[in-house]
Amino acid sequence: MSSTPHPPARPAITHAREVGSWLLDMDGVLVREEHLVEGAERFIGALVAREAPFLVLTNNSIYTRRDLAARLRWSGLEVPEERIWTSALATASFLHAQRPGGSAFVIGEVGLTTALHEIGYILTDRDPDYVVIGETRSYNFERLTRAVRLVSGGARFIATNPDATGPSVDGPLPATGAIAALVSKATGRTPYFVGKPNPLMIRSALRELQAHSETTAMVGDRMDTDVVAGLEAGLHTVLVLSGVSDAAAADRFPYRPSRVVESVATLADELEGRD
Repeated sequence: MSSTPHPPARPAITHAREVGSWLLDMDGVLVREEHLVEGAERFIGALVAREAPFLVLTNNSIYTRRDLAARLRWSGLEVPEERIWTSALATASFLHAQRPGGSAFVIGEVGLTTALHEIGYILTDRDPDYVVIGETRSYNFERLTRAVRLVSGGARFIATNPDATGPSVDGPLPATGAIAALVSKATGRTPYFVGKPNPLMIRSALRELQAHSETTAMVGDRMDTDVVAGLEAGLHTVLVLSGVSDAAAADRFPYRPSRVVESVATLADELEGRD
């Protein structure tokens, strides 16, 4: 009896110069509390010099690409706005693919509303196709009540990302996942989360870059979002220890990144030929 041969194993990527395209988490990888992570400027500079395709990813849906590029510039990092990909953009891409020209009731900021306007969505509180919740600093009871009633009435329930809290200089802030949980508890309906760790966000970024998963690396500082999303999307994954996860914490997960490095400074050294 003949057996079907297994396809040859994909060779492991062991050096930054072997990567064709890059997806980079923002917080903890390039910046930390609005300060540059060691090597971030050299790493972005090396990618630009090599003309390597890359996107900076964030689950934050508050800001537009232009806003985030300006915030990074203020921190000392030049990243073109077209090199930024947010959960708001990924959500808009998903909704456009699912129901082109639809409508949504939105709880969120300009990053999310702009992304939805740009795909031709109508923002309304009258019989919308979707209720979409993103991160915001101006939740109010009236709009939350409207969201609950619309979801209970049959509107499809979407959230940009599942993060329960977000960082600030004064401590954690309630974020998208926490507010989505309130609506979920009140309606008995669970939202579909688009952002990391859903690999859908990674795949939407790959489409934006026109890149292939087998030659793309996902660089992140969190095992439970960046690494697992990259892994499930079939990417080479690099955990940096400059943010949330340390080496000991990484060992406790049932999956492992392809590589663990101290920071993007290591990757910059490799791209610059200093290794």
